[in-house]
Amino acid sequence: MATTHTAAGPVALSARLVAGVAGGLAGGVVFGVMMQAWGMLPMVAMLVGSESVAVGWLVHLANSALFGALFAVLLGRWALILPTALGVGLAYGLAWWVLGALLIMPAWLGMNEMIFQLNTVAWRSLAGHLAFGLILGLVYAMAGTRVGRAPTRN
Repeated sequence: MATTHTAAGPVALSARLVAGVAGGLAGGVVFGVMMQAWGMLPMVAMLVGSESVAVGWLVHLANSALFGALFAVLLGRWALILPTALGVGLAYGLAWWVLGALLIMPAWLGMNEMIFQLNTVAWRSLAGHLAFGLILGLVYAMAGTRVGRAPTRN
């Protein structure tokens, strides 16, 4: 089993994944509330052929959990102490804003003229992605080193 080592000892991959999913869902809820206030959830639902706010929430939270797990696998070893985790989380949120909101989502929805377009929706999305990343990093650092330490041998 893959582990990451901290000053307090090794942390198993399974524990890092749990922390990543928890952080992703926590950040996703905050970002989702922001998107609901801005009327953006129907656009998220359009990714699966719907315009329902409820479907938008489901798609958004599924992505949040997935991206939290991906964070744990790709960046978790650098996000085990709080100050670093906040910075890594912010950078991760920024990366997903560029990839997801500015590129993948408009392309997926056939809005090619909107790819990399900076407008009010894009700036709001940036705020949400940064909040997501910050909370993901925070929760990951707090939970990732405490949940399910890998057994150590004396």
